[in-house]
This record gives sequence, structure tokens and C-alpha cells, in this order.
Amino acid sequence: MKNWQQMLCESEPGANRVTRRAALQTGAGVAVATELAAWMGRSALAQVSVAPDKENNETGRDVFVNIFLRGAADGLSLVVPYAEDDYYKARPTLAIAAPKRGNAGAALRLDDRFGLHPALSPLLPLWVDGSLAVLHAVGSGDQTRSHFEAMATMERGEYIKGGSEARGWLARHLSAVHGSASPLRAVAFGAVMPDTLRGATSATAVESLSDLKINAPRPELATALTTLYAPGTDAASVAGRETIAALKTLQKIDPAHYKPAHGATYPQSPLGEGLKQTACLIKAGVGLEAAFLDREGWDTHVTQGGATGWLALQLDDVAKSLAAFAQDLGKERDRVTLVVQTEFGRRVAENSSLGTDHGRASAMFVWGGAVNGGKIHGGWPGLRPEQLESPGDLRVVNDYRLVLAEILAKRCGNAAGLETVFPGAGITAERFLGVVRS
Repeated sequence: MKNWQQMLCESEPGANRVTRRAALQTGAGVAVATELAAWMGRSALAQVSVAPDKENNETGRDVFVNIFLRGAADGLSLVVPYAEDDYYKARPTLAIAAPKRGNAGAALRLDDRFGLHPALSPLLPLWVDGSLAVLHAVGSGDQTRSHFEAMATMERGEYIKGGSEARGWLARHLSAVHGSASPLRAVAFGAVMPDTLRGATSATAVESLSDLKINAPRPELATALTTLYAPGTDAASVAGRETIAALKTLQKIDPAHYKPAHGATYPQSPLGEGLKQTACLIKAGVGLEAAFLDREGWDTHVTQGGATGWLALQLDDVAKSLAAFAQDLGKERDRVTLVVQTEFGRRVAENSSLGTDHGRASAMFVWGGAVNGGKIHGGWPGLRPEQLESPGDLRVVNDYRLVLAEILAKRCGNAAGLETVFPGAGITAERFLGVVRS
């Protein structure tokens, strides 16, 4: 089988062939081919073609969007248990005030027990319109309170570390269902592939969609390279054609100049930009089934802040990014389900550095057109000392896998393969929490 270098250097008859001499004279042919070869080596763009996602739209499957708050976000600040006196006893400095009209620093009332952090106010309309649901006391069985261990456990879809499956849970889902033939079937916005998608042959990790392009100094070189790959039936020719087709599709989409709809304005942050590009892919119908985004900076051991401060700034970015995404999508939200999760929560009591140490359970948000929103799902263990887990943590009473499994079964076409995605979990429809509708 010929490799790309052999194909580039061959001299064949025909006016449109790229010859060895032409490549050497310009130097650009090698650059273009090298660019393509790099993508062939590290992404699924070389394996399949991009086409409008008619099949996925016809099946009614949702695009699943996963936002991971890395660093253990404080669920007791995100979703404030303002009805619990022990919350205020444990946090004399950091506690968020109970909802009160006219108090800008107070929690935003969700129901008689819980309220949103005031920095999450852009999410309140989503709660009111019934597209945003909340779960509290969510987590895994990991007891290490180690970021690395807890994230690895959760991204592999396990309850405690020790499973034999090295692939990520979302990668296993994509393998279990027949889906889009697009190299953009799963996209992670970041420098490296997250463990959640580890092992997925159809996943691509990019920092920006604008990075996926052919760096040809002259347009005719890209055209000539297309012609070079056109006639071959070997693997290199097929890979070259499909890669070029994918890059041309992205060029047509033009994500660098994408204009959000309905007056939406995204924050100029990595999360805001990532969600904007996710919306671009969803609207373009290029076969996207899953998008993964990270948001770091939640390890608030020192000067965490209450209604204002470091944590509030972090939450402001998340809320504005998600609100813009919802506004931008418009009716497209009917085929999108988004989850915001974190590896574990923080200690109930504040520490001497005006922060919170590693804890256990945290909160989770689920948003989308088929979400049973406007309510808090799952159980709540309480914050009295005898209700806490040693040495003083909110207990996990809601298995994070139940939420993900319900979304996969009801919205992503995987009702029959949950045991493959979450081995040994024993997840059945009877255990679902009713977070989304079928």
C-alpha cells in the first residue's frame, strides 16, 4: 500500500496531477500533505466522511453535551440548602443567605428547601420554563477524595475504582449504538481527549474548530491535492479524500464567523467559546451526537467566597455560557440534553482559610427540551451531624450513573446497552429518577 509521501512524489500524466517537481518547487505540497497526515494519525476525521445528519435527526436521538467542572465544585454553594439550620452553623462566613426579596446576595428560590447561588441567576429562567432540572447529593462511591482517582472513576462510568474497562463510558455508549458516520460524531473541546471519550474511534479532540483546516498558501494547491487523492482505492487515498471532505465541510460551516441566533451573547471564555462552537455543529447537522467540555478551577480550599468572590466568578461564567447556549439553540434545544457534573463536592463546614476541603456529594444540572425541569430530583440525606458521612461530608444518595443512564436510554437510543456502558451497575428503568422524558 502506498503512503501519502509516495503518492505525493509520484509523477503521473495529466494536467491536474501534483508531481514531485511541483511539490518540491513550491514546498507547499509537502506542508499540505503533512497537515493531512497529522490529522489522519490523530483523529477520526481520516476514517469516515462528513454528511448532513439526516439519520440521527430521523431517529429522534438527542445530542448529548457533557460539561465537567474539574476540581470538585461545592454543591452546597451551587444549590443552597437554605432550609437547613446546620448549613448556616457550619458556614458562618461562606453561607449564602436564604432567599429574600431585594437582597442581591441571597439565594434564588427554587423550592421550599433549595435555592441557586445568586451568580447562577442567568439559569433561573431555564428553571422557570421547565427545561432545567437539579439533583443534589450526587456522586460516586469513591472514598479517596482525590481529584485524579474520583475523575477517573466517574469518567470510566464506575461507582468505585477497580473495574477492568479502560474505555470511557461515553465511548462505550457510542460503540453500543449505531450512529452517525461522521468524524464529528463526538467532539471534545480541549487539548487532549478526556477519559470520558477514551477509546472512541469516532471522537475528535480540538481546542477550536477553526484549527481544522488545510494550511495551503495557495488555493490551487488544495485543489490539486484533492485531485491527487481522487482516483485511488487504497487506504491512503480513501483517508485523504475523506479528510479533505471533512475539512471542506468545516470550511463551509465557517465556525470562526458563526453568529449566534436570537440575540445570544456568549462569554469570551473557553467554556463560552466551546458551547458556541457546539451550537454551530448542532445547527449545521454534521452528525454530532456528543460534545464534551471542561471547566476547571473549582478546588476552593482558600478564600472561596460566598455570594461574591472566586467561586461566584466561576459560576458567573458557567451560568452565562449555558444561558447563551440555550438562547442560541432556540427550537434546536428539543434534540439536546446537557449535563453539568463534577467529580465530588466539598466539606460541609468551612475551613480556617475561608474555603472548603474535599468532600463527597455535590450537585448536578440537567438541561434540555425533554428535561422534566423546574424540580429537584432524587433524595436528600440532610445536614445534621448524624446524617453526615465521616469526617463531615454530605452523603451520596444519588448515583450519578442513574442520571446518565436514563438520558442514554430515553434520549440517545441506548435502552438495551446500559450494562455495556455501566458494567455491574444493575441499572434498570425502574431505578430511573424521572429526570428526562422519552
